[in-house]
Amino acid sequence: MTSLKDFGWNDFHQHNYNQSGNRGEFVARVISVQGFKHHLVTEKGEVEAELAGRLLYGAEAEDLPKVGDWVCYLDYGQSGYIIERLPRQNTLSRKTAGKKNDRQVLGTNIDYAIIVQGLDRDFNLMRLDRYITQIVACGIQPIIVLNKVDLVPDANPFIQLVKDLKRDVEVLCCSTVSRVGIADLRIFKKSNTYIMIGSSGVGKSSLLNVLMNAETQQTREISDFNGRGKHTTTVRELFMLPDGSLLMDTPGMREFGVTNEDGVDGESLFPAIEALAVNCKYGDCSHLSEEGCAVLQALETGELDAAIYESFMKLVREQRRFGIKAEEKKRMNRQFGKMVKEAKSFRKRYKY
Repeated sequence: MTSLKDFGWNDFHQHNYNQSGNRGEFVARVISVQGFKHHLVTEKGEVEAELAGRLLYGAEAEDLPKVGDWVCYLDYGQSGYIIERLPRQNTLSRKTAGKKNDRQVLGTNIDYAIIVQGLDRDFNLMRLDRYITQIVACGIQPIIVLNKVDLVPDANPFIQLVKDLKRDVEVLCCSTVSRVGIADLRIFKKSNTYIMIGSSGVGKSSLLNVLMNAETQQTREISDFNGRGKHTTTVRELFMLPDGSLLMDTPGMREFGVTNEDGVDGESLFPAIEALAVNCKYGDCSHLSEEGCAVLQALETGELDAAIYESFMKLVREQRRFGIKAEEKKRMNRQFGKMVKEAKSFRKRYKY
């Protein structure tokens, strides 16, 4: 019989469930969300559920149950109603695409994030650094998979470029076409949750099919017009691999904006910068023009790669900008809430 632990249930979730005031509701994990339908996996099998009214109308979009969340639900046979989302161990998010400054949740309760890039026109070192920065900020361990090694004569130069970022990440190479390197993808652990992210066309769906030993996700060819992949995966979905690990597939992303995560300092997300910054003359050094800045000195001598410094400055600026706008949004929401309360009080007082 399958147990909740097979789906990633651990002491953290058990503790929060015990604190939730449970009145006999069942527990399940969200494996996909399609419109108003939430597909859950339980000890007895899969269940289709909808959100109870107080969740549907009383929560912010990012707080609603997402793929990877654990929820409490009322069971009515093959259907149910989700009445509570349990606290998350972590959340992988990004800034929403476009001009809006909202946070989009990609997945929750994740152990490892697999960044897939293709060794064709998709390979982009700065985009890779952006992925790593956001993933680490969200408290998740990244793993890099360089796909399509069959399209290049030698993958070692690409591996070296990634190593030059001075990140503590594992780098693996494979080809879903020739199957080179597939046997070396021994990164999956039973009951651990992985999320796979990357641009369209990097081969995420093909990689999932190989790992599942089945055509789980439909695959499509690269566009001849612009070399960009055609979107294949349209929803986020959690799969159990044959080895018992859990893999979340996501649609391809053209943009991957960073957010500002509470309690996470920008320098800590860049080990190469952090190691140098301890020698700066001033503790609050911004590494822009200060006298005695060890980071700028390393940049001048060539000890610090200019690409790493530029990536650091750009992403830290984006994080701060997101944080400022998010705080402004909260302030406006508080003001609006206060106005609504005052209006209700006025109507009650004068009975109209």
